[in-house]
Amino acid sequence: MGIPPHKTNVITDRLLRSWIRCKRKAWLDRYGDEKKRVWTAHRALQLDHQQRSFAELITREKGKGLKACEIGFEGVMGIRLKGLGPSGELIEAHPPLLQRIKGESRWGKFAYRPVLARQGRKVTREHRLGLTFSGILLEQLQESKVSSGLLVTKGNQELEIQKISLSVNLQQQLLEVLKKIKADLQKDEPPTLISDRRKCTLCCWKGVCNVEATAEGHLSEVSGIGPKRKQILQELGINKLQELATSNPRDLGQKLFAFGVQHSEIADQIVAQARVQHNGSKERLSRTPALPELIDAPGILIYDIESDPDARDDFLHGFIRLMHKKDDEWDLEGAKYQPILAPYEHGKPFCWERINRKLTIYKDWPVLHYGETEVTSLLRLAKQQGVQKQELSKLRARFIDIHDRLRLHWRLPINSYGLKTVANWTGFQWHQKGADGARALLWWRQWHGTDEKNRGNSKALKWLFKYNQDDCLATWAVAKWLLKQDSFLP
Repeated sequence: MGIPPHKTNVITDRLLRSWIRCKRKAWLDRYGDEKKRVWTAHRALQLDHQQRSFAELITREKGKGLKACEIGFEGVMGIRLKGLGPSGELIEAHPPLLQRIKGESRWGKFAYRPVLARQGRKVTREHRLGLTFSGILLEQLQESKVSSGLLVTKGNQELEIQKISLSVNLQQQLLEVLKKIKADLQKDEPPTLISDRRKCTLCCWKGVCNVEATAEGHLSEVSGIGPKRKQILQELGINKLQELATSNPRDLGQKLFAFGVQHSEIADQIVAQARVQHNGSKERLSRTPALPELIDAPGILIYDIESDPDARDDFLHGFIRLMHKKDDEWDLEGAKYQPILAPYEHGKPFCWERINRKLTIYKDWPVLHYGETEVTSLLRLAKQQGVQKQELSKLRARFIDIHDRLRLHWRLPINSYGLKTVANWTGFQWHQKGADGARALLWWRQWHGTDEKNRGNSKALKWLFKYNQDDCLATWAVAKWLLKQDSFLP
């Protein structure tokens, strides 16, 4: 790939964040072809969450830039900090918010500290080093010590605030990280692909890395192989997908036993999976029908949830009602999509009442879903509303996990058994190109706003419904494929 000329050697807080997540991402952020960078909703969600959290922390008007620091605004945004790092390297930060605190600085009887919005439930290395990075530069600007920073996060309830001490130990950690970043950015080629490529789904460079992973026959491309298992296989001299595909499962199982029985037990499975991916051929695992419950069913409900994982909030429950016609045909043209919105302010009892009404109307119909999220979330909701154990068992028996049935009956030449990958393999296509769960969550926030009196973009709600409907239809596309394969059984 090689380093393009005329690139700045300044290390920014953005590069720091990227490097902590993935060394390769930091290199691509600086030298990668911008035309190959793809937009993801993840960054937009971060900014939305950040704005909500900061608005809760500082309710007064916030100032902007250096002038606002001189005036002494309670909160300052839009400031650029430049200076020297611990080893004399040029560094630059754009802290999203500075909060005024008691103290002394070049501006008077007050000082500032950096503030970051935290997504997720844990304080990470990225948070701590990011605050330390901004703290070092802020010290140089305000000519006074920055001993702490803040992490804030706004969920559905109150604002959480955590004070982070910017200790000498953190400064030393940052010093070592900056040295490594500098060394990595001086390389002519990007660092190798990371072992755990599940993280790549959120990255703007995922397309670039996916092409390379496929071309290399990267072990992480084999479904069922994570970073730990990949490391073990490499210690055994297996470095590529094609090498695993041609391995002897019995011999491999014996070698893997030294690393734990759990690795030894799946030797057959990972070799077989690598083989079908290498050959591009599917493999039947069972001679029994995958979906026998659908043979005599008068119809089915297809169910898909859209959620905010950080807030633990299921905000949309989508159903498609699909009638069973004669001659094993299904009335897809007459299928009806029925979304149930569940804003948290409406309460869980109201949400359960609407869902239960639908399930009761079609009480003899199986409910198809993909993955365990839907049934786990719905049963938890039902239990919270006082549904008794016997009724919960009956409800549970109606649910059919298409992902589970697929894995029991088929091995496919794909690197993931997630809904997107499997449905695309069957030929299904989502109407909205590039749409995913993160973008659905962004659409929800764009519409939902802060309360019922301040609803946002109505188009965003339509986009959300269309995406959820497509998820339901994708689930049916996989189920229909399974039914077709069942028709070939003797």
